[in-house]
Amino acid sequence: MTGNIAYLDCFSGVAGDMLLAALLDAGLPRAYLDEQLAGLGLRGYRLEFTRVQRGALQSGRLQVVQDDTAVQPRRDWQSIRALLEGARLDAGVRDHALAVFAALAAAEGKVHGQPPEKVHFHEVGAIDSLVDIVGVAAGLHYFGLERLVCSPLPLARGWVESSHGPLPLPAPATLELLREVPVYGLDLEMELVTPTGAAVIKALADDFGPPPPMSIEQVGYGAGGRERPDGKPNLLRLLLGRSEPVAEAQAVEVIETQLDDWAAEGFPHLCDRLFSLGALDVSLTPLLMKKGRPGYLLRVLGEPAAAPALKECLLSETTAIGLRFHRQQRQTLPRQTGVVTTPWGEIAVKKVKAPGGERLYPEYESCRAAALRHKVPLLQVHTLVAAMPPEQCRPCPAPGQEEKPNG
Repeated sequence: MTGNIAYLDCFSGVAGDMLLAALLDAGLPRAYLDEQLAGLGLRGYRLEFTRVQRGALQSGRLQVVQDDTAVQPRRDWQSIRALLEGARLDAGVRDHALAVFAALAAAEGKVHGQPPEKVHFHEVGAIDSLVDIVGVAAGLHYFGLERLVCSPLPLARGWVESSHGPLPLPAPATLELLREVPVYGLDLEMELVTPTGAAVIKALADDFGPPPPMSIEQVGYGAGGRERPDGKPNLLRLLLGRSEPVAEAQAVEVIETQLDDWAAEGFPHLCDRLFSLGALDVSLTPLLMKKGRPGYLLRVLGEPAAAPALKECLLSETTAIGLRFHRQQRQTLPRQTGVVTTPWGEIAVKKVKAPGGERLYPEYESCRAAALRHKVPLLQVHTLVAAMPPEQCRPCPAPGQEEKPNG
């Protein structure tokens, strides 16, 4: 099933203004954004969206310009929640904004030793942060996203001024928000991930990692307010499109063990057991182990949910007394199963959507059965099917409606 999907490529971090600028650059109508922000009833500011150059790339830049004469009150979590609940916002926009501020309140409360209800927002409670968060919520709601995926986030070092005085980077609230979020370090003195940006990611991102299978329809760039000291563009890239269905999980558990006292004649039986428990792939590689003994590396790939049963099977069906395992990401091409008609009857195939176009992959067992039945070389059957046009593939017939093989 396809659906609206977005990917946040945070190669230079994330902030609320960068994300809102990227949404506008990707096609968020300014009229819809203004309509939702007007529902907050806030005064004393205006939005300026301009086009700027960052290195070789052009991007959107958003600024919330405040009226110096307008007095903005200090806002705590309770007052912001009341403001959002009473505002004229689309329900999805309100829900997104409340989720972001709830994540911020929990993080600030943890850092400062206060219950979330008593947290006073200072920088984040200011009008520019309110506009950024509600604006981002409006943009994500407008595009009707079913899934938001984010890249790992870069963390730099240094100091930032706050109402609490100088704080080390990443800011304590940012780190609290980024628990269990993939991050990596950069040797750079600059704030790359702001608390607002971290809160949006924590509250609204569904997954983290490389770009998921998708058909890209729109790309937007949002510029940060500061230039990076290393000269690289301080931008956020947003990819919008349609998700592509894939049959396989994109996160897999890799389980392996080395064996030097196991009879490999049991490998076919082991494969049958592992595949019945949800293994995606099983391999056995010869090794020369310690003290010159020959052995094997046994490796199993499976979906994370199937990993416990696969590990139990390995420990009971082999002589292994220990296992190694780790999680990996993978990318697979969209595919569907079907059949093609040949001189030897119907042959099962996979139709795979590759970057260069669709192509057919013959199923070995189906080709082998046809070759044995008609007494022709297996290579002849396989070669003919692989060369057939993909449009000749049709869905597999329903049970009981299979065509009988020729002859």
